[in-house]
Amino acid sequence: MNNKEMEPDMSKTRRMSQIFSNDGKSITLALDGYYFSTKTAGIDQTIAILPQLIENGLDAVIVTYGMAKMYASAFTDVGLVVRADLSTSVFDARIPQTTDLLTVKDALKLGADDEVLSHKMAWDLAKGADHWNVPYMCETLPYSYHVTIPESNQIETIAAAARIGTELGADIIKTRLTGDQEDRRIIEAAKRPVMVLGGPKTDNIHDYFKYVKHCMDVGAKGVAVGRNITLDENPIGVVAGLNRIIHQNGTAEEAYQTYQSSFELIQSFH
Repeated sequence: MNNKEMEPDMSKTRRMSQIFSNDGKSITLALDGYYFSTKTAGIDQTIAILPQLIENGLDAVIVTYGMAKMYASAFTDVGLVVRADLSTSVFDARIPQTTDLLTVKDALKLGADDEVLSHKMAWDLAKGADHWNVPYMCETLPYSYHVTIPESNQIETIAAAARIGTELGADIIKTRLTGDQEDRRIIEAAKRPVMVLGGPKTDNIHDYFKYVKHCMDVGAKGVAVGRNITLDENPIGVVAGLNRIIHQNGTAEEAYQTYQSSFELIQSFH
């Protein structure tokens, strides 16, 4: 029996385990920026140090179709999520519209464990994901990727969008949280594991760790983070700090200490 024939027999549970660790949580590195932004500095350099990131707790990566082909050997030891949609205006920072690119079958050919998207496209992908037993991650951001109007960052709106994703058939919901304790309502509404967007780029890594700790405390199952890793001068330290919070139930302070220790070690080699 060839691999193609075996694909439908592989359960979603097994593929989910490629994205989430044994504790049901995940540190996912978003490397898919080329599909929707011109702010892609650090992505290729970060791929070069993937073995060290995996060693420090990284569970999965979100990539583009081309990236999955170019760097296939780099992704063999990490969960692979292939993004299925593309911004229709990469040079528009608001990312107002997207168009579908991949089918689930396309993703399977790349060895992917998952896809990302949204409404009619989401429905089509959800059906395909069920057919092929592939977990489907749906990014449910109301109004826009960025917070452009107050409603796009209101708990009620985010929660409603998350539930729509679940009703469309998603296995994993990827969305933003507001930082308020009431974010629990978003998690509860989703009825599926919630992966939180990495949060705004900050020059204060301690504040970022506090945000991640908040996300985990209200019930998130992990983070999907890009620039807060790829643009940091110590990406290995960021992943190690996230590991301290997400997989070891540590505090933001402990994560910061882990980051600092790693950073000082790196500096000692220069």
